[in-house]
Amino acid sequence: MEWDWTFVWQILPTLLQGLKITILATVLGALVAAVFGLVLAIARRSRNAAVSRTVGFFADFIRGTPLLVQLYFIFYVLPDIGIRLSPLVAGVIGLGIHYGTYAAEVYRAGIDNVPRGQWEAARATNLSTRQAWIHVILPQAIPPMIPALANYFIAMFKETPLLSAITVLELMNQAKSVANSSYRYIEPMTLVGVFFLVISLISVVGLRFLENRYARVDER
Repeated sequence: MEWDWTFVWQILPTLLQGLKITILATVLGALVAAVFGLVLAIARRSRNAAVSRTVGFFADFIRGTPLLVQLYFIFYVLPDIGIRLSPLVAGVIGLGIHYGTYAAEVYRAGIDNVPRGQWEAARATNLSTRQAWIHVILPQAIPPMIPALANYFIAMFKETPLLSAITVLELMNQAKSVANSSYRYIEPMTLVGVFFLVISLISVVGLRFLENRYARVDER
């Protein structure tokens, strides 16, 4: 089968529409993962053993099961108990919860690296626990974590084709629809690969910039 540039230009608007949904799902999923991961990391440090162990078990369970199974559960099983979500919302929640458990470990490592003296200094200045977290601990812990978190969010972007399994009209789903209707697969699938490769490379370049920036800050 020969490459058909005319067909490429015909399907490009459809694929770009799918790409918009892919990027939207990634950005929203990353926001959910960032917030949810931070909540898990703080809860994991709870002095209440039951809370800490429950959160630890939940995180291990999510990391130990496939993202696809979790997406199916959120989209197809939850309606059985009266919880109905749109495909995009279900996909964003699935991505956010799954990668939030990985982000939690990054947060936990970053928080553990904050010198203990910082906690003691916060207490010495009569800051509450909440104020210590907001004004002392997190501002020091989060910046060095950004490169590691960005790695997970790049991985999330490359896993968005799984959302096609719950009918999200993202890039891969649009490409399959075009291919199935035209019986031409080489152009849409190649373009999907190119889109993912280019955006991933741009993300990696940005990640390297962040790593170099924080490396220079650490040297100072």
